[in-house]
Amino acid sequence: MTSAAPFWTRTHSCGELREGDAGSDVVLNGWVERARNLGGLVFVDVRDRYGLTQVLFDPESVDAGTYDTAGGLRAESVIAVAGQVGVRQQPNDRIPTGQIEIMASRLQVLTRSEPLPIALSGKNEASEELKLKHRYLELRQASLQKKILLRHRVTMATRNYFDEHGFVDVETPILTKSTPEGARDYLVPSRVHPGSFFALPQSPQLFKQILMIAGYDKYMQIARCFRDEDLRADRQPEFTQVDIEMAFVTKDILFPLLERWVAGLWKEFAGVEVPLPLPQIRYADAMEEYGIDRPDLRFGLKLATVSDIVEGTDAAPLANALALEDGTIKALFLPGDPGQLSRKKLDKLTEIARQFGLGGLLWGKVTADGASGAAGKFLSEEQRGAIIGRLAERNGFDPGSTGILMVSAGRVGQVNDALSRIRLAVASDLELVEEGAFAFAWVVDFPAFGWNEDEERWDPLHHPFTSPIPEHMDRVASDPGGVLTDAYDMICNGYELGGGSIRIHDPAVQSAVFEAIGLTEEEARTKFGFLLDALSYGAPPHGGIAFGLDRIVMLLAGTEAIREVIAFPKTQRASCLMTEAPSGVDAAQMAELHLSSTAGEPPEGASRLDLLFPDDA
Repeated sequence: MTSAAPFWTRTHSCGELREGDAGSDVVLNGWVERARNLGGLVFVDVRDRYGLTQVLFDPESVDAGTYDTAGGLRAESVIAVAGQVGVRQQPNDRIPTGQIEIMASRLQVLTRSEPLPIALSGKNEASEELKLKHRYLELRQASLQKKILLRHRVTMATRNYFDEHGFVDVETPILTKSTPEGARDYLVPSRVHPGSFFALPQSPQLFKQILMIAGYDKYMQIARCFRDEDLRADRQPEFTQVDIEMAFVTKDILFPLLERWVAGLWKEFAGVEVPLPLPQIRYADAMEEYGIDRPDLRFGLKLATVSDIVEGTDAAPLANALALEDGTIKALFLPGDPGQLSRKKLDKLTEIARQFGLGGLLWGKVTADGASGAAGKFLSEEQRGAIIGRLAERNGFDPGSTGILMVSAGRVGQVNDALSRIRLAVASDLELVEEGAFAFAWVVDFPAFGWNEDEERWDPLHHPFTSPIPEHMDRVASDPGGVLTDAYDMICNGYELGGGSIRIHDPAVQSAVFEAIGLTEEEARTKFGFLLDALSYGAPPHGGIAFGLDRIVMLLAGTEAIREVIAFPKTQRASCLMTEAPSGVDAAQMAELHLSSTAGEPPEGASRLDLLFPDDA
């Protein structure tokens, strides 16, 4: 029967009671999982985030009104129920409370639920859009609650670990200055300063360096960050990072500290022992052997550049690639049964190569009698043997093995992109990855600069505050393309868990880097004046890293979708379907912010601000 507030507050959670509590008088509060009438007895399963308890309504123990109300309860209605703990005659070993049930004496319906737009149990066939629109319902699911609670525990363990090691948690501004850090800023117009904008931080990078200069030698923050960039399964426009900076630090000091933290998380929350210290891979070796700077190391299949082996070839697909200024030829070999991949799967691998702008994938099945396909057509027996021999040496198989040879030819960036994806696809097709396996490593010695052909200048490949390695300090001006940095990434299973660097603390080196990337003294002063000033007043050597908390929890939770470990994620188009953000604003708000639009009404589903700040702005 319905009762007015105040409601009866719970004495126990729905996952707390056990057989030893039999005979106790209790009150439970929660959501109705389901109600069912079995032979004149009404059973109601009551749920909260702690668990589920069965409640029995016996017509001989409750009045007729309460009995009828219990029998008519709709799923997801919220109730308070009072009664006595009893031992179940038919225990349910699938749940922790399965040995007991509550013999109800009173019932209070707190709120009734309308029919649900999405199913919360069983097979849920609702679209992603519908589930995100009703995210408050999806968040009630036990599987999703488990991941959100895992995130909480990981966050707490992280705070405790760094607190125990002397780190200070310092909040940095959310409204800050727009600075180039590799992605578009989200901009916030200022009402007080017409025509000026704050930016939401892509990271606390400059602030944490300022903190080192200010004497806070160990900083940690669970920081919110924002980037206006294209999304994917493991990326969101607003995200959380474990931000760390230390003064008087080198990689030899920083790496063990971080490795013990990560290993502790995996042991506590995944039951996995991570061997320490983690291996280190040079960036150049990662690109050569895997085609990517965050390789999945849970399986082999290393690649090899073979341009020298086929140099002088008359085969057009290979000769054309070698004629390019940045052309290359790389290969992958799958030893074993030449039939281990079907023609259909090989065609899909060829399509991957085409998606990255290549003409295709030159493959062939290698047997004792020769090779079929493009590997037989465009490669001589001597060339083929040399290629397989190089791959055998790198991967540890018999150079006389039969198998499938794959060769990719084209621009080096396209070839690496294609073969790195093909390598992953092959591992999936052949089930080479052990379930529950994790493989960690550091990638080190990144290039400092990359050549921007469109603007004919050098760009920093990390950020312009990254220190060159000590032996390359004097090459910044004379040979930017040959400079390596003291930057590093921790990787796991093909994901970048965190990236950081030793920073520049010498104003002269910082000026040289700015000059190398084409920033005039005036431009550097305009963009980073406060940091340059700070560096001039006694800056200690310092360095740090930022880990993606969302990505760490995603891996620990065993999911490949980052949205499952974020309570209120955005869609692939950076919108919130639940709140319908971003949304248009009225003319009065626009005027207050000194904004106007000449683009007319926004298209359906777009914000007026979309017109003011288009994607290509």
